This record gives sequence, C-alpha cells and structure tokens, in this order.
Amino acid sequence: MPIKQSAKKELRKIKKRTALNLAVKDAYKKAVKDVTKAFAAGEKDLAEKLRLAQKKLDKAAKRGVIKKQTAARKLSRLMKKVKTVK
Repeated sequence: MPIKQSAKKELRKIKKRTALNLAVKDAYKKAVKDVTKAFAAGEKDLAEKLRLAQKKLDKAAKRGVIKKQTAARKLSRLMKKVKTVK
C-alpha cells in the first residue's frame, strides 16, 4: 500500500479510471455482440444496432481503451458482414 499522500491519491485516480475504462470496454463489446446476434437472427433493425456499435467503438478508441486501428478493423468486419444481408 502507498504511504505518501500523493501515491494514495494516484491509487484512487487509477481505480476510478480503470472502472470507467472497463465500462466503455463492456459497452462496445455488448454492442458488437448485439449486431452479431441481430445478423444471425435476421432482424430488421440491424442498421440501428450497427450505428450504435460504431458509436461505441469510436468512443472506446477516442478514450484510448482500444487502439484506433483496432476499432476500425472491428467496424470494417461488422460492415462487411452486414452488407451480405442487403
């Protein structure tokens, strides 16, 4: 455990940041899974779910939770899969 006051404060900040980053990561993973499940089920609101997934991926990349290229790759693969439906 940290002894100095500044180290204690840094530990509090790290815990808070970790929780926020985990929430962002869970949100984008859930959005991607929703698109995949909607695609498999052949649902009609696929475009809306895809838009939401894009938003979540971009947000995660912006915050630095995932790299920008990783977000682009995941989105590209989703788009490619969805285009086969139309």
